[in-house]
Amino acid sequence: MARIENGRQSIDTRSIRTISSSHTHIDDESSFGSDSELNGFVSERHTDKYGFIGGAQKYSEESAQDVPPEVLRQREVKWLDMLGHWDKWMVKRHDKVRLRCQKGIPPALRGRAWLYLSGGKVKREQNQGKFQELDSEAGDPKWLDVIEKDLHRQFPFHEMFVSRGGHGQQDLFRVLKAYTLYRPEEGYCQAQAPIAAVLLMNMPAEDAFWVLVQICEKYLPGYYSPGLEAIQLDGEILYALLRRVCPLAYRHLEKHKMDPILYMTEWFMCAFSRTLPWASVLRVWDMFLCDGVKIIFRVGLVLLKCMLGSREKLKACQGQYETMELLRALEPRYMQEGFLAREIVEVPVSARDIEREHHSQLKRWKKNRGELNFKSPPRMHGARVIMLAEPPRRQDLQQNPTIVVPVPPPTPQMKKAPKSREERSSIKKKKSGRKSSQTPEPIPNPYPIMEEPPPQTPPLLFTETHPASQPLPAQPLHSQSLPTEPLHSQSLPTEPLLTPSHSPPSPSSLSPSSPSPSSLSHSPPSPSSLSPSSLSPSSPSPS
Repeated sequence: MARIENGRQSIDTRSIRTISSSHTHIDDESSFGSDSELNGFVSERHTDKYGFIGGAQKYSEESAQDVPPEVLRQREVKWLDMLGHWDKWMVKRHDKVRLRCQKGIPPALRGRAWLYLSGGKVKREQNQGKFQELDSEAGDPKWLDVIEKDLHRQFPFHEMFVSRGGHGQQDLFRVLKAYTLYRPEEGYCQAQAPIAAVLLMNMPAEDAFWVLVQICEKYLPGYYSPGLEAIQLDGEILYALLRRVCPLAYRHLEKHKMDPILYMTEWFMCAFSRTLPWASVLRVWDMFLCDGVKIIFRVGLVLLKCMLGSREKLKACQGQYETMELLRALEPRYMQEGFLAREIVEVPVSARDIEREHHSQLKRWKKNRGELNFKSPPRMHGARVIMLAEPPRRQDLQQNPTIVVPVPPPTPQMKKAPKSREERSSIKKKKSGRKSSQTPEPIPNPYPIMEEPPPQTPPLLFTETHPASQPLPAQPLHSQSLPTEPLHSQSLPTEPLLTPSHSPPSPSSLSPSSPSPSSLSHSPPSPSSLSPSSLSPSSPSPS
């Protein structure tokens, strides 16, 4: 991290020291802008629309695209609608969200949009009161001393951080200290300070903390861990992608043995916040928080291609030193907001390309250097992936079932066999709304209902001759005429007992002791049914 400390940050520090010594001294207890007041320097206090003082961002005004007020108001209305129905837009119309991020988020809604895009809003709701708890703790002294030394180096020309002890530096200290307590295994890295400062320019301290957590855990995991192994891996990935995007620049860097870590560390770890004009920084961050780290790779590839992609420029770079000086002094025309946004969209590098190259470089790393000392969590490419990986609302995390019904173990009949082609086609027809001609197979009930057995009728005992001791009483003959002669088992009726028209008798002609209409209308009675014992025993005896 010495390069970051000795780069533009140290130049900005010397510049503000020169200004303060050549004019009147700065009162740390007073306020500049909203914080401090410069005695004798009030007339010189001119800030641009981003809050930078007196030309500190000299390319910002030239780089910024002028958006008409009417167009800006229309974009604000559209973004308010999206933020009001965020989950719906991210799931169903994510391409439209990406397009609007590429056009640039309205300044009035940028902080809120970054909070939603990064997933910081969900993270904050899942950990309500966590930031206040961390803010109230003392912190590790070894990290607090380093953070204190870095506070005045973060954008010293911005009205929010120009005063030592102002509210900007106080909030920056709170956010960085809270992160060291939130992730004590990582601690503090100097490149986290400009990231947190950019966030604080657009949102409150608590929101900035949770967006910083999301950037360190989801967008750039492992970048700020001890050893900086993740940034070295991404340097090799950038080198491999450059070979495909701009072979001329790749061959030049290969010829002069230019390790990617020499020129891309500050770019990637600070997300270009120390490299580009401020208008371009905000535009890049709009796309970065929407689409993930592939935007950072694309910006790096665009700058390398523009600075080293022509033979005329390479003639002036005869060695490693000249090449490094060229990459440090980027031409302003290549950093303009409109030009850079168009070139970023055109670079043919996707998240899948980055993951494929990451897998290849990781295998090479393990072969040459062994296992990684710090295993970072997997990287998530963009806001939609982050949203789908976590519940959208905090109350969804607290929904527990109130009634737990144990699921019975599946029976052998319930185990589904592999579906045949006909079954798959019938399922597709059902999904498309067409009725299938095949009848559905019955699903066996694992708990069958035991049916009651049918009532058993007492068996009728038929005897050809009856004992004389128990003579059968004579039964009265009803409207259904029966044969008058005694019926024996040997004598069978020669014709059925139905009328010649074979129509069933009327209900009025049936007595309680007569056979049922259904038995008379279908078949002739059997000889056994015409015996005297077939008469109902419940019939009254003759008087």
